[in-house]
Amino acid sequence: MKRQTKLTSTGQHQLHAAEQQTQEKSALEFATAEELLRYDADHTTVPASIARRLQESAATLPRPARPWWRRLFKK
Repeated sequence: MKRQTKLTSTGQHQLHAAEQQTQEKSALEFATAEELLRYDADHTTVPASIARRLQESAATLPRPARPWWRRLFKK
């Protein structure tokens, strides 16, 4: 025996709106993983405590070496 449910017009409207929101959110496609990571980094907020700790730990790192071509062509 089949069981059928009937939705009211407002129920159908709400269901349709929810489906559209889901489709809009899942419509993002990225060509590369780098694009995905950039998008995620732009849309993710870092908590202030973590940002401060990152700043403190990065301050102790040595500066990167100059590229070979800059050393070759000194000013």
